Amino acid sequence: MERVAVPNAGAATISLSCSMLSSVERTDEQVVRDVLAGDRDAYRLLVRRYGDTLHGHALRMTGNSDEAADLVQRALVKGFKKLRSCREPERVGAWLFRILANLCKDHVRSARRNDISLGRVAPHLAGGSDPEADAAGAEIRSRVWGALDALTPEQKEAFVLKHVEGRSYEEIAAVMDLSVASLKMRVHRAREALRGLLEEYA
Repeated sequence: MERVAVPNAGAATISLSCSMLSSVERTDEQVVRDVLAGDRDAYRLLVRRYGDTLHGHALRMTGNSDEAADLVQRALVKGFKKLRSCREPERVGAWLFRILANLCKDHVRSARRNDISLGRVAPHLAGGSDPEADAAGAEIRSRVWGALDALTPEQKEAFVLKHVEGRSYEEIAAVMDLSVASLKMRVHRAREALRGLLEEYA
């Protein structure tokens, strides 16, 4: 993720290029304080630090690169506008992730569809150099991601965060504002629903 437009002091927007960042690193808390103090360009540091992570999650939730990029753009702009409401500046990355996660859930809920094309399979699950194996793998991946899209947005989010992104229960619970026990139950139900859907496909 190389560029993101965020609003400046006026009505226009400015395009922020990560290649223009200062070599002087600042903590997240310092960056937030600098932005709130008027150094709007400092927001580029947060874009550089968290843009790829945000895009990866959005891509896994939507299966579509353009949709993912749009959601990340919206999340970063919303984060910029509401930065003053971030109560823990030292954890601004998690705060931005929560904004994106909510946008992703809303998007999945409003754009529900079950016809997953091979082009919507996450890049990191792509095949290798064996055409036959690639074809078989693509079919399996298509069915898995099709089944994922059939879950509720909340179940899909929990499953992706835990079993695709490999995050800890504690980290996910903080993002989703759930107790660890409630989260484990949601992940369990997502696994059971996914298993049932895949058995139907089989």
